[in-house]
Amino acid sequence: MNLTDPIFTDADAARAHLESLQWANGRACPHCGTVDNSVLLTGKSTRPGLYKCRDCRKPFSVTVGTLFERSHVPLNKWVLATYLLSASKKGMSSHQLSRMLDVTYAERHFDQRLAMNGADFADVERGRRIECCGSHQHRGKADERVEA
Repeated sequence: MNLTDPIFTDADAARAHLESLQWANGRACPHCGTVDNSVLLTGKSTRPGLYKCRDCRKPFSVTVGTLFERSHVPLNKWVLATYLLSASKKGMSSHQLSRMLDVTYAERHFDQRLAMNGADFADVERGRRIECCGSHQHRGKADERVEA
């Protein structure tokens, strides 16, 4: 991947990328589980990427049920942070990550979410799963630990 890729610089491209990963077999409602029975909501006051399920009538987006939900940090910065953390051999400090993403240390609550929620990320590039929890990044096997 190239760091100038639009998924790292544009929030709409990042959302489309996450939708293609999350909903590869059709858009599924996280509330009732119905697949491909939703409509894209449009309008001035509607946030981009918001869908409404026709069965349970609840709104949802690709971020519902993830640690990206209710975040004020743009989605493209989340995707970039995920990529940088998964590509780093030895991990990186939260200060380094906030400098690289050009967010203030106070705005960097997303890094704390990564550690506090024990976030699971699909490392699409390497075909491995990465779990960030506390001070360790678990890569591949459960007993392989890399200090963050």
